[in-house]
Amino acid sequence: MERKKRVVLGVTGSIAAYRAADIASLFTKANVDVDVVMTEEACRFVTPLTFSALTHRPVTTNLWDEEHVGRPSHIMLADEADLVLVAPATAHLLAQYRMGCAPDALTAILLATPAPVWLAPAMNGKMWEHPATRENVDVLESRGVKFIGPDEGLLACGYRGLGRMWPAAEVASQIIDQLEK
Repeated sequence: MERKKRVVLGVTGSIAAYRAADIASLFTKANVDVDVVMTEEACRFVTPLTFSALTHRPVTTNLWDEEHVGRPSHIMLADEADLVLVAPATAHLLAQYRMGCAPDALTAILLATPAPVWLAPAMNGKMWEHPATRENVDVLESRGVKFIGPDEGLLACGYRGLGRMWPAAEVASQIIDQLEK
């Protein structure tokens, strides 16, 4: 029997966090194990209970939640992931990751994982186009990080522009295709 693929799904503090619940559900329906890691800010938009109900797995919300005696949870998740996806990925997450900052479980996993990392940005269009964000994207891409989106359209802030997270079904489909390679 072939081992199930395992994705770490990072969720950051964006209004698009609700779409991550759909992504988690689609992964579970595709027979992919999903370990959800939420930032403190993400928990303001969607609760960990939503993700644990959809994935049937515990949700990591804190770097200090150690469930595995003798082995830090963030290192275990980093080591065992076949792929790490952050959806939504905020400008703040991009900056932290680019600079190698790891103040929470998600950024610690990003720095520790040997698995491919994919980011699905979601932010205000002006933030996406800001030179600092563009530079962060360029540096991360040069390190092998893959980006899915962003999409153009009406943003939650009321502006129209580039910055929307891709639709959940398209993000999930692209990651599932990647896992099958």
